[in-house]
Amino acid sequence: MTRIDGSRALVIGATGVLGTLIAERLSEGGASLALSGRDAARLDERAGQGTGIAVDLTDETAPETIVGRATEALGGLDVIVLAAGVVGFDSVAETAEQDLETLFTVNALAPMRIVSAALPALRESAEAGREPVVLALTGIVAELPTAGLGSYSASKAALAAYLTAAGRELRRSGIRLLDARPGHTETGLAGRPLFGTAPKFPAGHDPAAVADRLVRAIAEGETALPPGAFTGT
Repeated sequence: MTRIDGSRALVIGATGVLGTLIAERLSEGGASLALSGRDAARLDERAGQGTGIAVDLTDETAPETIVGRATEALGGLDVIVLAAGVVGFDSVAETAEQDLETLFTVNALAPMRIVSAALPALRESAEAGREPVVLALTGIVAELPTAGLGSYSASKAALAAYLTAAGRELRRSGIRLLDARPGHTETGLAGRPLFGTAPKFPAGHDPAAVADRLVRAIAEGETALPPGAFTGT
């Protein structure tokens, strides 16, 4: 169990639809927040909710900058939410022509480096009995790679593999990693691809309901949320 009230939470991707909703629920639950995203203006609009950290995850120093500023502002870290992500649509024949570096940096490499950078703060939280947790959104494609989404599926599967290995390594330290794999969610991300054109998706999950489920999983000590955990959302 991770207590939300009084926790120190860093939400990365806090200017996106799902990140915004998660941050709101954590704030309503009594958490102190640091909010990271690319859009400084949008972060300024939410200055009353928490400390804003405007950083682009493609910047080489982004993980250390985000974690350092959040830890300083909050006095430590108990909860990290990795909700930033980008999508691209490509066939196998097109993959070599696309901007895979940005896709993999945002979806896999930066989250992995953020976990590593945050380990001192998370270990300190665990030693204080605060039961720290890192929640990452890999999505259904991490376990069910989809045609036309080869590179995107691969980037999410890479993060999922890392979370599985890191979770086993860190659990003895009292640090919990939570991998969430919801299906298509109506956040509008598919309409803003790095490359390609989105296929016609069926109606997706309600983002508000997904955010509720994610925050409940943080609080209740869960370590994995497979696609079926979001049935009805």
